Amino acid sequence: MISALLTELKFEADNTRKLFDAITNDVLEYQPNDFNWTIAQLASHIAELYIWWPMTLEKDILEISDYKYDKGDISDIQNIKEKLEENIAKAIASLENYPEEKLNEPWAMHQNGVEVLPPAPRTQVIRSWLFNHMYHHRGELVAHLRANRKRVPGLYGPTYEDQMEMQK
Repeated sequence: MISALLTELKFEADNTRKLFDAITNDVLEYQPNDFNWTIAQLASHIAELYIWWPMTLEKDILEISDYKYDKGDISDIQNIKEKLEENIAKAIASLENYPEEKLNEPWAMHQNGVEVLPPAPRTQVIRSWLFNHMYHHRGELVAHLRANRKRVPGLYGPTYEDQMEMQK
């Protein structure tokens, strides 16, 4: 199971890198409405999600009120990419030598001592809180980039633009 998770983590890290390569500084402040994040905030959060791997694997209960994340300067995509690389490295390192038997042990999140995510096997938390959460936000980022006429990469096959070029 560890090997499969590690393979997926590395594959998805590459997809995130490809998506971040579509971001240019001129669109970082784009915000489709007053309740969505800017592209910079969204990219920063996606980069941040990789740092959640060690917290998920190393703690049985994450007290989220104690959590602090230094996103750094998000006014330049290069800074966000550097943070992404730091966090990917930490995510991979946390999983590489993780004991397989601990994957089924429960993990929970509390905020100020109150349970906000009930105990669940780490495999479920990895799937939902780490992977699916990231996919959700990357989808938002794709929509934001397309709204700015940025060409997005095909993450799971060719994009519409790729298909049109192949038909020429």
